[in-house]
Amino acid sequence: MVKIGGNLPGKLAMKWDSKIFRYFKLEGKIIAVTGTNGKTMTNNLIGKILRDNGNTVITNAEGNNMETGILSVLIKNCTLSGRVKADYLVFETDESYVPILYKMIPLDCLVVLNFFRDQLDRSGEVESLILKIQNFVENYTGNLILNSDDPNVSRLGKANKRNKNIFYFKVEKYKYATKELKEAGEGKFCPFCNTRLIYDYYQYAHIGKFKCPKCYYGNNQLFHILTDVDLENKTFKIDEKEYKTQFNNIYAIYNIAAATAVAKRYNIPTESVMKTVANFVLNNGRLEKMLINNCETTINLAKNPTGANVSLRLLEEDPENKELLFVLNDNIADGKDVSWIWDINFEDLEKVDRVITAGTRPYDVAIRLKTSNYPVERIFPCETLEEAVEELYKTQGKKYVIANYTSVQPTRRELIKYKEKSDEKNERN
Repeated sequence: MVKIGGNLPGKLAMKWDSKIFRYFKLEGKIIAVTGTNGKTMTNNLIGKILRDNGNTVITNAEGNNMETGILSVLIKNCTLSGRVKADYLVFETDESYVPILYKMIPLDCLVVLNFFRDQLDRSGEVESLILKIQNFVENYTGNLILNSDDPNVSRLGKANKRNKNIFYFKVEKYKYATKELKEAGEGKFCPFCNTRLIYDYYQYAHIGKFKCPKCYYGNNQLFHILTDVDLENKTFKIDEKEYKTQFNNIYAIYNIAAATAVAKRYNIPTESVMKTVANFVLNNGRLEKMLINNCETTINLAKNPTGANVSLRLLEEDPENKELLFVLNDNIADGKDVSWIWDINFEDLEKVDRVITAGTRPYDVAIRLKTSNYPVERIFPCETLEEAVEELYKTQGKKYVIANYTSVQPTRRELIKYKEKSDEKNERN
């Protein structure tokens, strides 16, 4: 797998010729992964499954998922004649760029994970994004792998009746599923008859088992099902075979479901898939674990309310006491509007001893925590990341770090810097 970061070559090339994609001769099947949350993990797991089975894979593993980022990958992997040779090209793709990019290059498989509100000042309301993808799939006849448990995604399977390559995946009810909507959700009404959807249960946000009582929307023919999800033991089953994973949250399980559905569609042997899934980790600030100053630390990206709420579920489901560092930036790539933090369930922090806030908007998070009735004396706003990390490790015990889009890598670097300094000090002692 070729891991390529940066989009500068693509930016320069697009300025030279906006139709530059026409010069490439792409050999290999192109798989695109899109959706609001989970693109990087799913994309990288698909790439690793394919590579571990002996395939040559080119991918944008670092997450540069707009047209200039994907163009950069092609430029760095092509010959002078524009030939790009691989068994598979696997591209994480921003939702807005799916209809733009895949009108220019051939797509063999589109994987759609979920749709949530995200960066409203850039992306607009979630319905506008769904319609962009829907307009594209109306004329798309390739493989379409869809999350059956998201009513906003499931609807795409009905967009083109001529497409016989529609494949739905789902995850059966897990231990912490709820009868009532716990987090802010987008899938309340049937997209075909506007009747309010009925849910048997919610896995998280609006993801769950739903149906329309009027037109029966939601009764999909399933291609791939994950069952017996056990987050404590980090196991689940596919076709009665038990898989192991490094992840212990339902959010990651859905990403794994999507990736293993792709593996099934491309006939990757089960034993190979099981081995890859069991050993797969993300060391890029997405559910990454570190041992820092003898404290088990988990860092995760959360760039919208759903991502933050799923991250907080990890804390809620963890019976041990712990502390949280929440980092919020409001840079252009994050979206300047940070009002989304008011949809975060900070009320669910009963077993969190302290919360440290940082980023460009530490006091916004502190105020939100205060209004959720979290004790003020246990909130520590910090104006620099260095100060925040120092504060976090003044005490021992389990640590969780949640950071949004532009803050996750700087936070990760600061954590690694502190870890190296701490390890060096411990060695001297």
